[in-house]
Amino acid sequence: MPLRINIVTLFPELFDEPLASSIVGRAAAVGLVRYRVVNLRDFAHDRHKTVDDYAYGGGAGMVLKPEPFFEALEALDPPAPIVLLSARGTLFRHSDAVRYSVADELTLLCGHYKDVDQRVAAWPRTEEVSVGDFVLSGGEFAALCMIDAVVRLLPGALGDHESAATDSLYEGLLSPPTYTRPPVCRGFAVPEVLLSGDHARIAAWRRSQAEELTRARRPDLWDRHVSEHRSSGPTSEG
Repeated sequence: MPLRINIVTLFPELFDEPLASSIVGRAAAVGLVRYRVVNLRDFAHDRHKTVDDYAYGGGAGMVLKPEPFFEALEALDPPAPIVLLSARGTLFRHSDAVRYSVADELTLLCGHYKDVDQRVAAWPRTEEVSVGDFVLSGGEFAALCMIDAVVRLLPGALGDHESAATDSLYEGLLSPPTYTRPPVCRGFAVPEVLLSGDHARIAAWRRSQAEELTRARRPDLWDRHVSEHRSSGPTSEG
């Protein structure tokens, strides 16, 4: 049974080409995933299809009204997870992508303008999720990031499982550097160990590089990794 992904948005045209391209497009073509893009304005009932209004209490910017979202959800009648893309949300992680990828259905609510009425976020079935510590003009591009992260985990979406299993964050670490031909490019040489043919040395080098990069660039990930693996044996932590 394919994963169904519902996207509720003010700008459905933004999804036409991305969802037909690359891995997410091929996954749909072979029946691994089905996309349903819903125009939020279809659930507005005035002649101007108005979905936004001024904020109570004043302030700059327009706020998306709650009722169109609730009517869209009533029409879709989706099971959990239902995700509101929001800069206030909990940080989207690889573990969330895994959780969404094994669901029957995933529904993404794309905000726009200043904000979405808090009652949509506070609805008991809604998860409020952020893709990073930055602000986008709307949830559409965040939704595309999330879709790609989820769909590539579906069995058969990639050429082989190892391609995903060696990515950054799959085991809680950043991935090590990778190189291809030529062995020297503009004065920069491929590390000798990768040309040695010694698979044990290569594996050890890749592991040490992953740990070093994670410690230096993402100490939060490194601390979590050490905590989770402390009982399973020593790491190369210095």
